[in-house]
Amino acid sequence: MTAPTAPTAPAPTALTHRDRAVLRAVAAGRCALAGPTLLVDGLCCADQFLGARLTGAGLIDTAARPGPARLTASGRELLGAA
Repeated sequence: MTAPTAPTAPAPTALTHRDRAVLRAVAAGRCALAGPTLLVDGLCCADQFLGARLTGAGLIDTAARPGPARLTASGRELLGAA
């Protein structure tokens, strides 16, 4: 009889091209957070769930909400690795 194995953590989800483009826009200072909404160049992001997904993943800092969107250290690191 074999010993049970510990469950493994799920692999991190890869970022899409859209995710990376928005992270680059945040890094360039083109984005803002208005409540739960991510604005890009003053317009609502067409993907209404993208901002929540990136902030939930810890890539965009929510401390300045409402205000300019900023990358977290993890977001900068991930974007720099691309």
